[in-house]
Order: sequence, then structure tokens, then C-alpha cells
Amino acid sequence: MRTLLRTVMTGAVALTTALVCGTAHATPAGPGVTARLLAERTVGNTDYVLREITVPPGQATGWHYHDGPLYGFVKQGTLSHFDSGCASDGVYPAGSTIQEPAGAGNVHIGRNLGDTPLVLDVLYVLPHGSPFSEDAPNPGCPFE
Repeated sequence: MRTLLRTVMTGAVALTTALVCGTAHATPAGPGVTARLLAERTVGNTDYVLREITVPPGQATGWHYHDGPLYGFVKQGTLSHFDSGCASDGVYPAGSTIQEPAGAGNVHIGRNLGDTPLVLDVLYVLPHGSPFSEDAPNPGCPFE
């Protein structure tokens, strides 16, 4: 299953990059977290956006969810992913892929618990005009 997801992710990233090469620019995504736009394309009512997210050591994405599915590839570092029940739902080292489902019922946080920057390539598949993520309050977990 991981091989299939990795193949799909690699193909999606390659296809999106080939379809559109936008000008890269830094966009703040939260305290200490940066995002760089790699490519974007709208097909029908769906936005396909490829971004490179960097999370410094000891930092996190903040609690959020997405209006559409997200597909990620860990380029560097290790992503520690937690669900709204405060439980770890995955640890993803470099070379791993992750898929995040859409909707307010899928609140989560990504954390960099390592000592090197975490770098992710992320493909967002969103309803046209939707934000990259929707902020959510900490569900009561003892960490941010």
C-alpha cells in the first residue's frame, strides 16, 4: 500500500509540476513555519496546489483541517502527526508519504520533534477558492 501511495504521490507531484510552474514565494503558515508555492492549477471546480512546507525543529503546523484531501511527501526530517484525540496517528521519516482526508472531522497537527528542519512537498486538492487549511482550536492536548 505504501508503494502504491508513493507511486501515486510521485506521479501527482510530477504531473502538477509539469502542468504548471509558478513563481515560488514564501508564505507564512504559522509561527516559524514557512511555505513556498511550487505550482498551482485549477481544473473545473478543483484547485491543485503544490507547496513546499518547512517546519523548524521544535515547531508545529498548528491545529487545522483541510477542505479537500492532501497528499504529502517527506523530503527531509521526520513528521510526527497527531489527531484530535491527542494520539499519534503516524511518524513519517524522510521518503515517507502521508494522506490527510478532508473535513472538519479530521482535525490534526503536524510536529517536528527532531533536531533538523522538516521539509514536506504537499499537494492540495481543494474545492476552488478554498484556503490551504482551516484553523481549529487545540482539542485539549497538552501540546501545541
